[in-house]
Amino acid sequence: MNNTRKMLVLGTLGFLSAGWLLGGCKSAPELTQTNAQALIQAKYDQTPAVGIYIVVDQQGLARGVTAKYWERTKLYPNKYWADFTLTPEGKKVLKLAKGGDVIQWHPLNAGDKNFSVVVVTVAANHLKAHDVGDPQDDVGGTKTVSYVETVSLDGVPNDLQIISNGPGNRLSSKHVATFALDGGAWKLQSTN
Repeated sequence: MNNTRKMLVLGTLGFLSAGWLLGGCKSAPELTQTNAQALIQAKYDQTPAVGIYIVVDQQGLARGVTAKYWERTKLYPNKYWADFTLTPEGKKVLKLAKGGDVIQWHPLNAGDKNFSVVVVTVAANHLKAHDVGDPQDDVGGTKTVSYVETVSLDGVPNDLQIISNGPGNRLSSKHVATFALDGGAWKLQSTN
């Protein structure tokens, strides 16, 4: 009888312990596409805004002259090299990536369509996250989502937006974000 009583007490304690253990465990909250996008965008919004690097090709160079962002100040004897100086209007909206205020347009030859220069917009913008995929379970209890990161052109003048859509400019790229549970909530761990 003593053994039966001990078995009953131990069984009851085991059953109650299992109930407390299982009752105390909370399931992880769901990570949705909307939540993931909000967390990624919050990171972008907290990061200091920066200017946008824009590659200017021959068509962009001509558009910049028309928009009065720069003007030709020197034509070289070979007739395809030229220097362009930023105008006061141009200095309000962009700067040269290499510094100074003179674009040295020096292609290899008259037919060189690959020559370009890099300018940086003065308008500082945050990146935008969109097209977030379904969260996927990853090793160690983390989750990953793929998404598209796009350069924001908010505040960039129309002519400069058109130039930025030219060849050599990559305004969007695919990335993957990793999320981990922290204190019962999903937190953005990294993006790449």
